Amino acid sequence: MQPNTRNLVAACAAICVFGLAFGMSYPLLSLILESRGVSSAMIGVNASMGPLGILLASSVISSLAHRYGARRIVMIASGLTALLLLCYRLFDTLEAWFVIRLLQGMCIGVLFSLSEAWIVSYAGNESRGRVVAIYSSILSASFGAGPLLVAWVGIEGWAPFLIGTVVLVIGMFPLSLVREEQSQEPEEVSPSGILDFAPKAPMLLACVGVFAIFDAATLSLLPVYGIRNGLDLQASAGMLSALVLGNVVLQFPIGWFADRFPKRLVLSSCAVITTLFLLLLPFTIHSFWRWPVLVLIGATGYGVYTVSLASLGDRFSGTELVNGSASFATMWGGGAMIGSVTSGWALLTLNSHGLVVYLSLTYFILGTAILLRLRNLRRTRVAGVDRYR
Repeated sequence: MQPNTRNLVAACAAICVFGLAFGMSYPLLSLILESRGVSSAMIGVNASMGPLGILLASSVISSLAHRYGARRIVMIASGLTALLLLCYRLFDTLEAWFVIRLLQGMCIGVLFSLSEAWIVSYAGNESRGRVVAIYSSILSASFGAGPLLVAWVGIEGWAPFLIGTVVLVIGMFPLSLVREEQSQEPEEVSPSGILDFAPKAPMLLACVGVFAIFDAATLSLLPVYGIRNGLDLQASAGMLSALVLGNVVLQFPIGWFADRFPKRLVLSSCAVITTLFLLLLPFTIHSFWRWPVLVLIGATGYGVYTVSLASLGDRFSGTELVNGSASFATMWGGGAMIGSVTSGWALLTLNSHGLVVYLSLTYFILGTAILLRLRNLRRTRVAGVDRYR
């Protein structure tokens, strides 16, 4: 299958502007709450409402897309997300933000789940890893620009919320250019949930879950981690941008490796490298070397998701691909909800470096699990069966 360039460009353009708005909102809300004296644990609990919303929405994404069409559902979710961003300023209380983040998470889950299904579906079979890597780089570049925008605009007043809303509205225009391809053959697979899909790809879902812990923890608490370790606001927000920069500049090589080597081997390598550099961060936090360390953490930490997404596209298509993408969203929602709460707890109850110690442990467990599956794979090959997922 050859890539559908029109749809890929439209989907990537839309994700770019949406990523900018989301990359801005996570540190923006966390820094506002930090400035008001809210504890890191409560900041984490509040941030977990977004992943909870994704988790709740993921169970109906496949059915909605199957019944009404993916593009229509994505456009509705996009418009609602833009309106909800304004609601943070209109209803400026911690209690209201719990509800708004829950609703916004539901819309985000629909948006990214179906957009990623488009990306992996419209990419060519021979270049899927690289196409997904380009998508991840574009998404990460826009996410990385978000914290820089916060550092430039600041966290006071309407300005950051209005800018985010305008960016989200702009993102709806390229989404309208996507043309869904209709299969000439009847679907053999009906929409299903994660319980039906999980046995088909348990290791891929585990990778997404660990990545989600990392993603939510760094988006919501990495700037707070910097402040707790004596950095100023600009440097703390810049840490998140440096992390995401690694995804931007190094994701394509990871996609290249995924197209040429066994994806499970690339996944295990990313997990191990992420573990090692996370453990280095506390020793470099007050020096120039924190920047290259963060770039490498970002490259391999995000790389786990890139390779998992490419593998999903290799193995599934049609409704089953949407089921898989929705299951990815479920795992991301569950993992991010856990990550937001537990990382806030780690930062509060352990020492000032509790966040990175906690994240390094999660990637160590993932890397170990993948390596154990690789060993089992070699054994099952003797019997002519590949049971790896």
